[in-house]
Amino acid sequence: MRLRVLLCWACLLGTAEHPLSSEPTSPSQGSGDERAVWDLEGAYWRYVENNDLAAYSDLWHKDFLGWPSVSSVPVRKDHITDWITSQTSKGLAFKTVEFKPAGIQVTGDVAFACYWVTFRWVDNDGSGASHTLRITHAWLRSGQKDWRIIGGMSMPEPQSPAK
Repeated sequence: MRLRVLLCWACLLGTAEHPLSSEPTSPSQGSGDERAVWDLEGAYWRYVENNDLAAYSDLWHKDFLGWPSVSSVPVRKDHITDWITSQTSKGLAFKTVEFKPAGIQVTGDVAFACYWVTFRWVDNDGSGASHTLRITHAWLRSGQKDWRIIGGMSMPEPQSPAK
């Protein structure tokens, strides 16, 4: 519990000290840690596309807690692949359409990434509607370079985003 409270405070303080620019952050423009986290976010979606659930699961911290848009309640690590298997079990395949970074903040061993992802679940004919989500992931570093997702949330992008 103490770790979660400390992590939340670190994320809030980190974003308060360095306001996010109104311009999206390019993964190639950031620090080494920022690039490493963006690379992991890209890997996240490649693993989903390849249905590589083992590699996907390895991205998550053992104490993860998050609230995906497809769940009515927060989930822990043991349920992070449910949203994938619920679709692949129907014969659908995941296709990433666009990955668009919005902002990132790295403070010590905590990183907070915000972005949009547009994707499709396609059938054998390649048919499937596009959906866009807003994603936030809190990453925790342990060791020198070992980042894992400790928290996150997603929500559908409104058809007409608020101004």
